[in-house]
This record gives sequence, C-alpha cells and structure tokens, in this order.
Amino acid sequence: MIRVAIIGASGYTGAESIRILFRHSQAELTYLTALPEECGPVEEVFPEFRGRCGLAIEPLDLDKLSQLADVALCCLPHKVSMGFVPKLLDAGVKVIDFSADYRIKDVAVYEKFYQPHTDPANLAKAVYGLPELFREQIKGTNLVANPGCFPTGAILAIAPLLKEGLIETDSVIVSSVTGASGAGKNPSSKFHFPNMNENLFPYGIGVHRHMPEMEQIAGELAGSEVNILFQPHVGPFDRGILSSVYAHPAKGLKNEQLLPLYNEFYKTEPFVRVCKTAPAVKDVAGTNYCHVFPALVKGQLALFSAIDNLVKGASGQAIQNMNILFGIDEIMGLK
Repeated sequence: MIRVAIIGASGYTGAESIRILFRHSQAELTYLTALPEECGPVEEVFPEFRGRCGLAIEPLDLDKLSQLADVALCCLPHKVSMGFVPKLLDAGVKVIDFSADYRIKDVAVYEKFYQPHTDPANLAKAVYGLPELFREQIKGTNLVANPGCFPTGAILAIAPLLKEGLIETDSVIVSSVTGASGAGKNPSSKFHFPNMNENLFPYGIGVHRHMPEMEQIAGELAGSEVNILFQPHVGPFDRGILSSVYAHPAKGLKNEQLLPLYNEFYKTEPFVRVCKTAPAVKDVAGTNYCHVFPALVKGQLALFSAIDNLVKGASGQAIQNMNILFGIDEIMGLK
C-alpha cells in the first residue's frame, strides 16, 4: 500500500486528490497539511467528505510526514514549493510537485516569469510529468514536476505533428478557455459570481507563465525551437479547459492523414481519446481523459483538446504519475 501525504490539502487540487485517492485500491491517505488557518477535520473543511475520512488537516510537520508517507503530493504555489521539496527528498519521500518550480529547466527563463530559483540542483533532476511523452523517465525519478493545466491540453493536441516534423514551428497559436476553478480557491473580485456569470474574458495577454513551459516541451518534441503565442481566457463554468491550436502544416500534409496519425501516436495511451469531431469540456468533466481532434482547414491546422483542469490538468495527472513511480497499474483510481 502506497502511503500518501498531501501538502496544501485545503485547496481545489487537494480536494480533488483526496476524492481520487478514496477510490484507489493500492494507496491510502496518511497525512494532510495546510496553513494553520485552513486546518481542521477533513469533513469540516470539505463537507462532501463527511463520514468518509477520519483524518484532520494539520500544520506541516516534516518529521511526521517523513514517517507517515512514501510520497507527497505538493499542492503549493510556486516559490513556496521549492522551500519544502528539498527537505522532503532528503527525508526519502518521493515528491509530485504541482507548482511551476521544477517544470522549466532553463533557470533564466523561470526567473523571468516567476522569481529567483533557490533549488537548481533538484530542478536539474526533476522529470516533467506528462506520461504520454515521458513515461520511462518518470519511472526512474524521485521528483515529478506535474505539468501545468494549459500545457497539458495544448501539448497533447499538437504532439503527434511536432514529433513527426509535420508542422511549421515558427508560429503556433494556442487559445484556451478555462473554467473559474483555474483561479484557485481564494476569492477575488474578478472571479466573483456576478462578474463571472455569463461572462468571458482574456487575461495574461502575452505574459502568461505557461507559455514558456509549452515552448520548452514543444521544442523537445520538435528537436528545435518552437515559437508559441498563448492566450488564455476564463469562461462562466466551473471546470475544464478547451484549447484550440492553430499552425501552418508542413508541405504536402493532407487532412485525411491526421486521424490515422493521431490514432497511431496515442493507440496505447489509456487517457487520450482521438475524436472524429471537436471535443467539449463537458465530455471530460470529472475525468482524467484528454479528448483531441485534428483538422486541416483552408490549408491551416486547427487542433483541439479538452481536459478537466482539476483532474488531467492537476490531481488526476499527479495520481497517474504516482502510479507510474511505484510500478502499479497506471489507471489505478482513475477509471
């Protein structure tokens, strides 16, 4: 039985991780932590778990965690996370980190979009946790950088074409719409119900932090630099991300080649479904699936993906990575 701790258990991704682990037959929750003001019995912090979990969410005690857990799901924001990850690794605990602190390998790029990096040694060892692309590397690591929600959907939409060199890499446009839960649990005026209801707006124009993450992974797939313009939007729904990716195809690519290419690329993947029509966020809500659909329109590529931002975009992908780390069935707890 895998003993699992969740650091930052009081947020949306913490709750989603708890929910998934309840149905995992080879993992047990042993320790939950949060800021002192967010602590208390799980069933009081999250009434949906009343009668289902006897644990309490406590202030973090690293010594206690290291005695109780084999792996920690670190659901903390960037900067905060890299203050704890080295200590967890030194204590012999495997870590799946939800922050951006270990995703971007180029320290200068990370520091441009975030802040000074204080743990470059572990950054160099971390494995990017997108199983469809890096499964073998995940098997041999102690530190998984769980991907961002937007990069997960965007990269899965475009990966087959990048890998086969069938796309022009000088100009790729990613336009994504996320549900309001992507902003996290803490309230703000922008995401207050009267503003979000029946509303749709862009944000982070030209500066969103997931853009360099997308470019890094896309570049690894293509074997050369990929220039991506990423624009996120927030829509009036709770959960889900719909990504539309636009790019120029390599010469000679035909529309009838796309579905066979995608089906072949993802044929062994348990959580990617290649669709014959455009996906929708309701089709994947509450699941760890990514639905993708490629098309060639007026000589241009139009590629689409839909994921649940809290599951495949966060907690579900983390559990998928945990299963791979410990050598058990990858779909455990997720189907």
